[in-house]
Amino acid sequence: MLIEVRATERLRGPKALDLTPVLAAVVQAVKDGAVDPARLRVVCDWVQYRENFREPVLLRPIIPSAFDAARATRNGSADDPAAYELALDLRRSGAIDLPQALGRALCPDHSLGRVYLEPWTRGSVSCIWKFNALFWKALPLWEQGVGRSYEQALPGGESDARNLAAARELILELFAIWDDLAARRALPDELYVLELGVGNGGQARAWLDEFRRLDRELGRDYYRRLHYLMGDYSPTVLERAREHVRDHLERLSCLVLDATRPSETLGFLRGKAFLVYISNVYDNLPTDEVVRIGGHLYQVQVRAYLPEAAARDLAEPLGRAPQDLSALAARLLRLGPELLADALPDCFPTSLAAVAFWRQVWQALRLEERYVPLEELDAYEVAPGIGGELLRPIVETNGDLRMHVGNGAAASFADTLPLLHPLGVLRCHDLFVTDVQQYASGFRGPGKYDGSVVNWVNGPLLAAIAGRRGYSIGFTPFAHRPGSHITTLTAQVRE
Repeated sequence: MLIEVRATERLRGPKALDLTPVLAAVVQAVKDGAVDPARLRVVCDWVQYRENFREPVLLRPIIPSAFDAARATRNGSADDPAAYELALDLRRSGAIDLPQALGRALCPDHSLGRVYLEPWTRGSVSCIWKFNALFWKALPLWEQGVGRSYEQALPGGESDARNLAAARELILELFAIWDDLAARRALPDELYVLELGVGNGGQARAWLDEFRRLDRELGRDYYRRLHYLMGDYSPTVLERAREHVRDHLERLSCLVLDATRPSETLGFLRGKAFLVYISNVYDNLPTDEVVRIGGHLYQVQVRAYLPEAAARDLAEPLGRAPQDLSALAARLLRLGPELLADALPDCFPTSLAAVAFWRQVWQALRLEERYVPLEELDAYEVAPGIGGELLRPIVETNGDLRMHVGNGAAASFADTLPLLHPLGVLRCHDLFVTDVQQYASGFRGPGKYDGSVVNWVNGPLLAAIAGRRGYSIGFTPFAHRPGSHITTLTAQVRE
């Protein structure tokens, strides 16, 4: 049995974790359980997100490869060749009956009573991303049900994107580029800036107000030539953002687009954007995960479910059986809360009653996980036009670890780079893993932020994508809020 602790920062200092009772409980549970210790590895994480998709203790099957299964058959072994990973959240271990939770996880029938919302699938196509999309589509209703704006759920109660010092710094960088082009009579008549993922429009308003102020103060004439494009997949979100920047409507265009395929809508912008500004978008896009164990590569498969007790509590007020919740959740995701209330008034007399059901399902939603062999990495597709071979130097040179692929982020990043002017810059503020070994020292998601999904983004993969396309890339800590987890990515044509 191998025990791995991925909370190294929590093991020192005056508030250091005491692992002794945790490890003693694990050893005793394994001794009493049905899992062969020779086929068990234990992983202890500190899950930073208070709201997430994990039980404090969970068991992940490690499915044998076709070769291992065939070898067991040839050897006439009747034993199950599968292995297991026992995962503990150290943050919650002291708040639960740990021996009981360990015993339940290691019990063969630990999943009895769960209501499953989907079959086993890759993480990037799990129904959690349908819930994520519904959150942004029906955001006003969610906020009405919760009684607060989604930004109030963020750390500090606001987005780092709206920091005026950061906006000023970026605008002055643009002015320097344009001044140089103007001196050489090479400045285009139209100056394009693109923002992807507009939120409530606060970032655009802050940026445009500061742009106009600096333009006047420095005696430039750039505001008159500016075309500020705001792109988001939700017409509702775009309309709200547009209202926030109504003082700049003559300089503004709003475009509905898919963040993973921006060029489908913005093809006219190819080679013209002096700035593409992105904030906290990549961490909200679908992703798979891969894990390396003993030199072998696996893909993480997930299966969304509602725990038995939560399913009973959800079903009883509706006069339904717990097994009916899977179909109800599917209708919610397909119709949205307003149409669900229209379709099932006996269950949901108002749209806010449907929102309450949505919130309760989201709160209770958990993910089972298993590891399935990823035997042909070259056949795996990270994103359109990005093959899995790009992952090979990352996963094969960093030992055994688990990491996000960042499929949605990779697709968006690769599809956005061609929109840049030769002197243009892509500037992105997000939760980036900049060194793959960061995955070995802590949990990086998925977590729940209000009604949406958040994951850290695989920075080394984006760097590999940029390098193959002739762009340089750099990561720096977000400079304008001490203690922020946000990192700034900057990409531009390699000199």
